Formats: sequence, structure tokens, C-alpha cells
Amino acid sequence: MHEFPHHYFVGAAAHPEGSVTVSSPGLVSLETAPPAEFGGPGDLWSPETLLVAAVANCFILSFRAIARASRLDWNSLGCDVEALLDRVSGKLLFTELKLSVKLELPAVGEEVRARRILEKAEETCLITNSMSARVTLVTELVVS
Repeated sequence: MHEFPHHYFVGAAAHPEGSVTVSSPGLVSLETAPPAEFGGPGDLWSPETLLVAAVANCFILSFRAIARASRLDWNSLGCDVEALLDRVSGKLLFTELKLSVKLELPAVGEEVRARRILEKAEETCLITNSMSARVTLVTELVVS
């Protein structure tokens, strides 16, 4: 891992009409547009969906790192995020994030420890820690 602080660079470019292209050095560019809720086409990633995707992605990467350090064996993890955007004091902001996660474990006996690691992943996710939204974690464990 690199020393802190880390720096991230993203650019965005657009014309008067159409999509916005977001790019970052070394990465594939993405076409984005407003979501349908704001009159957009609803068929491209939007700033809102990208932010919510970052929450799900960060949760899984945080879990993966903590599980590896804790030597927890697991088969798969899915994370669905439901985000609530609302107007508060005249500003639009995400007020609630509900993370519904399903963790598949290879054997019985690790459920309690796995739940603790899921909770730790939620507590350490830098994306949700950077937001003021209330976060709720709903877990489902499956032993296969």
C-alpha cells in the first residue's frame, strides 16, 4: 500500500447536449448522464448510481481485506445497496444507505466471526465514512 495521503484524478467532459464522459489515467472512460429521476435517459451510469456503486464496491473490498487478515474462508459475497436521496434544508443529499449483503461460507462454525467481520467492513468503508447518510447493514449468511 502507498503512504497517505493518496491522490485520485478524474476528469469530466461534455458538450451542450448528450452524455458526459468521465475519465481517469489508465482507466476505461465511462459515458454518464443524469438518471431518469432527473429527466435523463436512465440507460447510462449517473453520478448518483456511480456513488451508490462505490458504496457496494468499497464494502466488498473492505470485507475482503479484513477477511483475509482474519483468515476467514468464504466463497462469495454479494452487496445490494438501496440509497435514499432526499431534500434536507434545501439541499439534495443521500440520507440513508441500506446495505443488504449475502455471504456464502464453506463450512458451519464461522457464522459469528463472519458477522463481526461484515460489521467491521461496514464500519471501515471509506466511502460511507465520507458521507453523512445513515447506514443500515442487513446480513444473510449461507453455508454451502
